[in-house]
Amino acid sequence: MTERTPLLHYRLSTSVNESELRPPPAGSNQQRQPKKLSIFFGVVIPTLLSMFSVVVFLRIGFVVGQSGLCQAIAMFVVAYFIICMTVLSVCAISTNGALDAGGAYYMISRALGPEFGGSIGIMFFLANVCGSALYVLGLVEAIVDTFGVPEDGTVATSPYQILPSGYWWSLLYATGVALLCLLVCLVGAHIYAKATFLIFLVVMFVLGTIFISFFAVRPRTILLPSSAAFNPSANGTGPSFPTTANFTGFKLDTLRGNLWADYTVDYTTGTMMTFATVFAVMFNGCTGIMAGSNMSGDLKNPSYAIPRGTITAVIFTFIIYNLLMALVACSCDRVLLQRDYSFLRDINIWNPFVTIGVYSSTLSAAMSNLIGASRILYALARDDLFGKVLSPAKKTSHSGNPWVSVLISWFLVQLVLFSGKLNTIASIVTIFFLLVYAAVDLACLALEWASAPNFRPTFRYFTWHTCVLGIIGCAVMMFLINAIYASASIAFMLLLLLLIHYLSPTSSWGYISQALIFHQVRKYLLMLDVRKDHVKFWRPQVLLMVSNPRSSIGLITFINDIKKSGLYVLGHVQLGDLSKDTACLLCLQTLKLTPSHYFHPLCLGGMRPNTLVLGFYDDCLPKDKLIDPSLSTSQSTDPPGPFQLEQPPLFHFVLGPQEYVAIIADAMKMLKNVVLARYFNNFDRAQALSPPSSSPGKGAVYVDVWPVNLLRPDSCSYVDTCSLFLLQLACILNMVRAWRKAKLRLFLCVEGGRSVRGSEEKLGQLLKELRIKAQIYTVPWDQQVALHWQRQNDWGKKQRSQSPDTATDEKKLRARPPPAVRFLYLPRPPADTRRYTAYLRQLELLTQDLGPTLLIHGVTPVITTDL
Repeated sequence: MTERTPLLHYRLSTSVNESELRPPPAGSNQQRQPKKLSIFFGVVIPTLLSMFSVVVFLRIGFVVGQSGLCQAIAMFVVAYFIICMTVLSVCAISTNGALDAGGAYYMISRALGPEFGGSIGIMFFLANVCGSALYVLGLVEAIVDTFGVPEDGTVATSPYQILPSGYWWSLLYATGVALLCLLVCLVGAHIYAKATFLIFLVVMFVLGTIFISFFAVRPRTILLPSSAAFNPSANGTGPSFPTTANFTGFKLDTLRGNLWADYTVDYTTGTMMTFATVFAVMFNGCTGIMAGSNMSGDLKNPSYAIPRGTITAVIFTFIIYNLLMALVACSCDRVLLQRDYSFLRDINIWNPFVTIGVYSSTLSAAMSNLIGASRILYALARDDLFGKVLSPAKKTSHSGNPWVSVLISWFLVQLVLFSGKLNTIASIVTIFFLLVYAAVDLACLALEWASAPNFRPTFRYFTWHTCVLGIIGCAVMMFLINAIYASASIAFMLLLLLLIHYLSPTSSWGYISQALIFHQVRKYLLMLDVRKDHVKFWRPQVLLMVSNPRSSIGLITFINDIKKSGLYVLGHVQLGDLSKDTACLLCLQTLKLTPSHYFHPLCLGGMRPNTLVLGFYDDCLPKDKLIDPSLSTSQSTDPPGPFQLEQPPLFHFVLGPQEYVAIIADAMKMLKNVVLARYFNNFDRAQALSPPSSSPGKGAVYVDVWPVNLLRPDSCSYVDTCSLFLLQLACILNMVRAWRKAKLRLFLCVEGGRSVRGSEEKLGQLLKELRIKAQIYTVPWDQQVALHWQRQNDWGKKQRSQSPDTATDEKKLRARPPPAVRFLYLPRPPADTRRYTAYLRQLELLTQDLGPTLLIHGVTPVITTDL
């Protein structure tokens, strides 16, 4: 079997299919794909044309006329500040790995995961659909203004005004423009790039003539378009609007008249304009920054082209917009700017130049948004986030053009065209784009905050501050433009997020949430200060040592119930040489510990185990609790088949009694609580908590607590640290939902010389102060004390005979309904290591045949009565 060379996955996604790495076969679709686009044709031109489009030719006067030059410049500064923050985030993400089709959707989904990426992808798709319809309506508006017959029936002012006008006629013209865009996009991105390059040349030429016209054209009076439809004077109840306006040339008085805001009624919609509505229309000139990103699947080198091309386009358009606003404010009076949105045509050295520029730029922007929407839809369909709903959109032509996605996008554009007016859908488009921009900033912010080693973009001119500013700016402008639309858009996005979360399959892209959780957990772990630990907030931090988890299911489940949301670590000691034992290399989760160093490698900041749990040292054979009984039966009777899996061996470490007790002693010296668990190999919590009603307890569940050192019966104190530790663990178990119906039974050992009632009342008062609810049972203790002193006087002679008697007497005292589990006091190991074996023998006799039992020794205070 040959050895494969590792592959470097230099992609935003976390995996690459092997089919993508093989060379395509002869005649395949990949070989027939057209040549990829360069930075200029694929990014700069689409972005420039999308950002100019309607605003530069049809709305630059509208913005200055309504808001004045000062507010207009402020609007553009705010708008470009927001998009520049987003552009920095786009540049950072796009230079962090190879991009595929989908543009911003691909960046967001691979950074934030499928739920957030898919929901934002749908929003971005709808934004491009509505944007395409917006530009189509802008083009139709320009066509009707030039060639349309006046709707009020007045005499046409130009011999070229021959086209019928009205809502349905405008819808017909818009449908024709949309069909033209569809035909270009169906041919493919390469033809689209050639068409946009020709349009780019036309637009640049027209812009040149506009700048020249401000200096070359003499002052003139311009006839305004008819506005009777929204004229209050039509019924004789208000002042009439002027029918002419002036191009004054460069005059200081004209500039003074255009400096400040003068919001009035929009003559195309009849609605009163405000800062928010004007900003919404103006911001559409900035929404084209993603035009180049949307073409990421058709670019030669997206990571190189997108940052440079987008930044170039943004800087160029910002300069052009501000120059145009300054020239307009200095040479056109306020009435001309407010009542004639196509005034640039009337003041040009040759009127058709502007008309051609309007038609070209808006047509290009409409195509750009349509082809961008189709690429986003294709990427969504290919990722299978919505199952079979979008599966038809995966289909492509021989050249790789997703023609079904183009058709679906065109159909939705056609539906949006029924809105009829450009300004009507401007707010919706702007909010959708702002939401997408905020998501891109959020994606970059999450990657930066996660501090993942693989996030190292070559573009470094960004920080988390720019991402936060971009998010805040987008959010503020969304609600400033239209709070209802913004709230509805966010609600729709969250609905899509939940839908994808519950219905889409698990992806292999990686989830930024996991990286952020890791980063935050690490930060808060470092903030934990063990010097500030207090007994009031103590909780068990358990290290459970098991030979094989498959044979310790009952014990693992039970210890999980008493950890009280604390640290819970499963450990296994395996002795071996890593240079020789290959099995050790395969067990990545095996803890390589020496008996006296269990806890040091397990410290997670301030979180470190404070309680060691060991299985009891006995001869109980481990049993695999995860094997299907039917499978094990068939395997024992049938010969092994070719598809039967070999069961893993139940490995367990081999320690002698001396080493086992030494582990207990070492843990106590390290101030760790120690718990020994016996008879949990067959423990079943569900069975233990559901005893039959015919049992002595009549179906009741009990947990017995013996907080007394049974190997030192003379020291029957209930207020020492170890006894209180037993009470705390029993109380914690009783707080778990599954164990709440269990009743705690606390056994009070009393000698004959003491007052039984007084001792019981004293213990009851202690339980009341500790807020522990338990039933107290008194146990005569004289015989046990006598036997203890007799054993102390003649240890060697009486050791073997009296220890069993002691255990037998204890069993007689416990002749009550059997408990589900017992908590017993674990004495300290003797100081003399030669007595370790005898100590272990005593523990064995003490717990023999008692059922699930925990021998517990606590060394740290865990209970307080203070607030």
